Amino acid sequence: MLKKIVLIVGFVVLANLAGAMGYYFLRTPDMAPPSSIRVEMTEARVARGKYLFENVCDCDGCHSERDFTRFAGPVVHDGRGKGFIFPPEFGLPGTVTAPNITPDIETGIGYWTDGEKIRAIREGIDREGRALFPFMPYPYYRQMSDEDVQSLVAFMNTLRPVKSRWPKTILNFPVNFLIKGEPQPAKNVPSTDRGNKLRYGGYLVKMAGCAICHSPMKNGELIESKRFAGGQVLRLPFASVVSANITPDPDTGIGKWTEQQFLDKFYQYRDYVEKGPPRVGPENFTLMPWLGLSQLPPEDLSAIYAFLKSQPAVYNSVEKRPEMTKTE
Repeated sequence: MLKKIVLIVGFVVLANLAGAMGYYFLRTPDMAPPSSIRVEMTEARVARGKYLFENVCDCDGCHSERDFTRFAGPVVHDGRGKGFIFPPEFGLPGTVTAPNITPDIETGIGYWTDGEKIRAIREGIDREGRALFPFMPYPYYRQMSDEDVQSLVAFMNTLRPVKSRWPKTILNFPVNFLIKGEPQPAKNVPSTDRGNKLRYGGYLVKMAGCAICHSPMKNGELIESKRFAGGQVLRLPFASVVSANITPDPDTGIGKWTEQQFLDKFYQYRDYVEKGPPRVGPENFTLMPWLGLSQLPPEDLSAIYAFLKSQPAVYNSVEKRPEMTKTE
């Protein structure tokens, strides 16, 4: 009798396991058809899209060829939008490619409609209906306003086509199945009131993906109690750096910074944009997009400062380059 019960229980467990595996294997992402919209290419919209692409959202950070022998890895001439494969040192669950997003027809997104581009940016679904790996921060971009996402696409449509073919992203098990649950259809999103400093600052912080780098992670998930507290190790083959604490903690964060000090920190890199950044070694390596963010107008940086100062202060002492300290 006992043996029969054990066999029944075992059968039920295996059946449930098989059912769960089948569900994740056969499951398709939650998606809506792409819009039939054709983005109007106005001068103002292209300019706003350029600002979002290069300065706020830092699309260059993943999708462009960069020269990491120079401070903050400036974009290589003619390498904007051509794509990039993240090295194993980045610690991602598989081979992750930031694809070519130039209008090249053969190797880029030249055949994509504007609606398909918008769906990929905000909902995480590519042209073939596959879920994108959420290292592309579409869970944040889902809240990008309709006007801003159209502006972003308008600018992308002006990029010079670059012929650059990359292998598709291949994720390890079980992440390759789990990411199917990440995409969600986006609703219409109105523009954020820029007169509301805190709300607009929060919007910019989401679009910039500040929490992605400036929060520690566990099992690929952001630790909410340490949001913006820094401590995440960011590695490339030749160097590594630990993200800073940007909470209002007075001892380990930016709690003692005045608004002017905050702005000055970014604006000190404006000369690098105009004259070219200097050469650096591992001791000066950074993935912080100082070059793009140094171009933000004072009202946008001021809104970001106001939002960060409104967040919970988290004590988290961060050693920027612990590996180098150990070898000295």
